[in-house]
Amino acid sequence: MTIVTIRDVAQAAGVSLSSVSRALNGGKHVSARIARDVAAAADRLGYQPDFMARSLRTRTSGMVGCLVSDIANPLNATIVRAAETCLRDAGYLLVAASTGNDPARERAAAIEFRGRRMDGLLVAPGSDANAKTWRDLGASGTEVVILDRDPLEENGDNRWPAVLVDHRAGAKAATRYLTGLGHRRIALLTADARMRPSRERIAGFQEVFAEAGIEAAGAQLCIQSSPMDFAHGDALALLRDGSRPTAVIALGTRILAGVLRAARDLGLSVPGDLSVLSVGDTDLAAVHTPAITALRWSLEDVGRAAAELLLQRLRGDASQAQSHALLPVDLVLRDSCAPTNSDLR
Repeated sequence: MTIVTIRDVAQAAGVSLSSVSRALNGGKHVSARIARDVAAAADRLGYQPDFMARSLRTRTSGMVGCLVSDIANPLNATIVRAAETCLRDAGYLLVAASTGNDPARERAAAIEFRGRRMDGLLVAPGSDANAKTWRDLGASGTEVVILDRDPLEENGDNRWPAVLVDHRAGAKAATRYLTGLGHRRIALLTADARMRPSRERIAGFQEVFAEAGIEAAGAQLCIQSSPMDFAHGDALALLRDGSRPTAVIALGTRILAGVLRAARDLGLSVPGDLSVLSVGDTDLAAVHTPAITALRWSLEDVGRAAAELLLQRLRGDASQAQSHALLPVDLVLRDSCAPTNSDLR
């Protein structure tokens, strides 16, 4: 098989090697005619760029790595897709991997990405265990942007460029809404409290109880090591209890599904017997009958903001590069919450 080179493209297009290089790489100072002729010649000859040679020449790979807990999770998939679109438009290829929130898998994937000379890395760490890994990557020249986490160094510092979601404000809005409906026994079902989103939700949840002077015993925290571990039986046990909550704030993944199924199995109507609020506006929240009131933040904005922050840093534009972005959370009112029965307060 004959390999078509950039020299062949230049000869076929009748232009210089440098013109072909600029045209194929989207460089400036290339006329529309030359760009058109080069593209036509490359297509006619079947030219394929040699990315390895380009990497050796430019000392960049044109690739960005992305580490999330589970790429199959629709929430993660939406973030990754938005980041990929933004990075592709800037000429970068995004390579994603799932870590299962396992620090060892996370570290191994990060080391492999570094070995493959990724120019940057978007990562949602499963814990603080790998803060040294991110620091070492930065020291080796790989830019790192954190997705909605705050991994701490041993001295307690958190200096990582990051895109954060205002989960505390969201939890406060949700809890205030439910207390405004008269609920005093409210359960927050969230994931591992070592993770920033859960820590912030718990803090906002508890702040509202304190501000309102509501008996703290009504603030029922159900913390899961992972949303994947929440079982139907957990929800049944919570809702069978004699002092069961009158309202539940639940992550809108398997936890929400478990709560809704358990309520159905116990003959509890939503919202007549149990008000339900979803953390995250998932498909289940939107299509369930009744439709579930939800906390919503733009996953697309998370992905785009992370990619743009990384691109700023890759371009070395210190005057524009920011260190953090804080994205808002909105409360979307639907039909799954109602004033509580006074007998259940």
